[in-house]
Amino acid sequence: MTKAEIQFIRSLADKRMRDEEQLFIAEGAKLVEEIQNSTLSIRHIYTTRKDITGSGVEYIEKRDMERISQLKTATDCLAVVEQPRYRLDISPKSLILALDGVQNPGNLGTIIRLADWFGIKDIVCSKECADCYNPKVVQATMGAILRVRVHYVDDLANFLLSVKGKGMPIYGTLLTGKNIYTTDIENHGVIVMGNEGRGVSDECQATLTHHLLIPPYPADAPTSESLNVAMATGIILSEFRRRALL
Repeated sequence: MTKAEIQFIRSLADKRMRDEEQLFIAEGAKLVEEIQNSTLSIRHIYTTRKDITGSGVEYIEKRDMERISQLKTATDCLAVVEQPRYRLDISPKSLILALDGVQNPGNLGTIIRLADWFGIKDIVCSKECADCYNPKVVQATMGAILRVRVHYVDDLANFLLSVKGKGMPIYGTLLTGKNIYTTDIENHGVIVMGNEGRGVSDECQATLTHHLLIPPYPADAPTSESLNVAMATGIILSEFRRRALL
């Protein structure tokens, strides 16, 4: 590999470069193979394995892979992939996620993976959220980034108001909310998940039509102050999908 190639790939660790070039990095043979079989466009594949073939594949030495890898432990395959462009076209009967300032890459990646598991096709993120093409996010999705459409909006509260105006319910988790297991919920609408520290912002809270609570058990026992946002998302999505089967 040339020094310029190595520098360019390493530069994609920076969000500004990813945005400018409209590229992202995916690492690991399994993930790269999934991308090869998807509709995403691969710019280049670098690998130390001779059994990986296809357009744009270049075989490199292990030491070069260690130089370009953005993981603590380099894998044997890395792809430079073009960022997809999705149109945000939401059906009134769809169930989508809205993330209000979820900043931890691991949390965002896990939430994308959960969305994939529970059949959520669209996630709408505020501009304060972590970048879904951050290498840590891409790895944490375990390939779900290929199937879940992630959109970013400048004003999440305004987006929620526009969706609310179309008659869609807007759900949010608050400590003052109603028990999710006993309150009525529908299998469509927008589920808003908040920031790791402050929860759902006041602006987004003002748009909610339903306030939900995941209750501790037993209700009067001393417990943690709150749940991790990714854990809470999994519980909420599971309950929404369980209700759909009743």
